[in-house]
Amino acid sequence: MQSTASLPAVSSDTVFEPVPHWAKVPHGVWLREATSVAVDRDDNVFVFNRGNKPMLVFDPAGNVIDMWGNDNPPDDVRIIRDPYGNASQFWNTWFTRPHAVTIDHEDNVWLVDDNGNQIHKMSKSGEFLMTIGTGEAAPKQSGETFNRPTDVAISKTTGEIFITDGYDNSRIHRFDPEGVLIKSWGVIGTDPGEFNVPHNLALIDDEEVIVCDRENYRVQVFSLDGEFRRQWMVHKAVAVEVTGTGDDVRIYIAEQGPTKGSPNRGEPNLGNRVGIYDRDGNRIARFGSTEIGEEPDQFLWPHSMAIDSHGDVYVAEVSYVEIGMTQNPRREMASLRKWKRAKG
Repeated sequence: MQSTASLPAVSSDTVFEPVPHWAKVPHGVWLREATSVAVDRDDNVFVFNRGNKPMLVFDPAGNVIDMWGNDNPPDDVRIIRDPYGNASQFWNTWFTRPHAVTIDHEDNVWLVDDNGNQIHKMSKSGEFLMTIGTGEAAPKQSGETFNRPTDVAISKTTGEIFITDGYDNSRIHRFDPEGVLIKSWGVIGTDPGEFNVPHNLALIDDEEVIVCDRENYRVQVFSLDGEFRRQWMVHKAVAVEVTGTGDDVRIYIAEQGPTKGSPNRGEPNLGNRVGIYDRDGNRIARFGSTEIGEEPDQFLWPHSMAIDSHGDVYVAEVSYVEIGMTQNPRREMASLRKWKRAKG
C-alpha cells in the first residue's frame, strides 16, 4: 500500500473516474484473470494473475516493466480444481493458483497461493525470501494452517503477519515476522467473530484488523488479539484497503455481485462497486456502474484492490472463473481496472 498522507481524506465530494485501457499487456502474455493487485512505493503496479506470466509489473503509465513466475514452455499446462470444484487448465508456473498479493512497508512482495496452501514473501524481482506453510492442506475447517488461504496483511509497526484462511477454513492467523504462529481466531458461522469465507483483510492504524467476511455479506473489525469490535453489512464484501489515520481513516471495500445460481444474478444495483467508509462503517462515497459489464465504468467480479500515492484505485477481477469460462466459446474478459481520483 502506497502512502496517501498528502491527500485530503475522501469526502462525499470526491469523484473517481475510470481510466479506459490503462494496462498495456504485451502480445503473447495472457492474464487469464488479474486476480490481485498491489502498489509499491514508486507507484508501480504488481498484478498476480492466473496467466502464463503470474507476476506482471506495470509502471504508472501502464507499461509492463517486469514479469516473473514461470520458467516453463508455454505448452506446459496442468488441470486444477478451484474452491468451487471447477476444473480448469492452468500454465505450470511457480505457483499452483495465484490468489492475493500485498506489498508491505519495506516493499517486500507477499503472495498467497490458495490451492498451494502457502504464503510467500518475495523480493520485487521475484526472489523467494520466506515461505509460510508446508504446502499440504490442513483438515477442512480444523482451524489449523492452512486450507486455501486467501489474503495477507503486514503490520508496519511490528512486522507481524495476518492471514485469512480462507475457503476451507474460517480462521484468522497472526504470525510473528519470522513466520511463527502467535495465535488464531474464528470458526465457521454467522455470529460476531465467526466467518463464512474470510476473504481479505487489512489493518486500521496498525491497531485493528478488518476482515471481509464475504459469504456473510459483512466486514468485521477486531483487535490485534482477535477481540470482536464492530461489524457492518456490505454486499459480498470481497476486498478491503485502508488509508489515513485517526479521524481521516478511509476504508475502501469492493463488493461482488450475486453468485452463480442466484435468481438475481446480473440484475442491477447488487454489488460490483467500491464503497468508501469511515472507521465506524458510515459510507462516504461509492463508485462503479450499477450494471455488470466490461465497459470501463463497470465491473464483472471484483476480487482485489490497491491504492497509489495519488489516490487512484486499481481493481483486479476474477472475471474468467466467474463469467468467461461460461461463455461459448470460453474467453478472457476484462479483469484489471483503474479509477483515477479526479476531484476532491
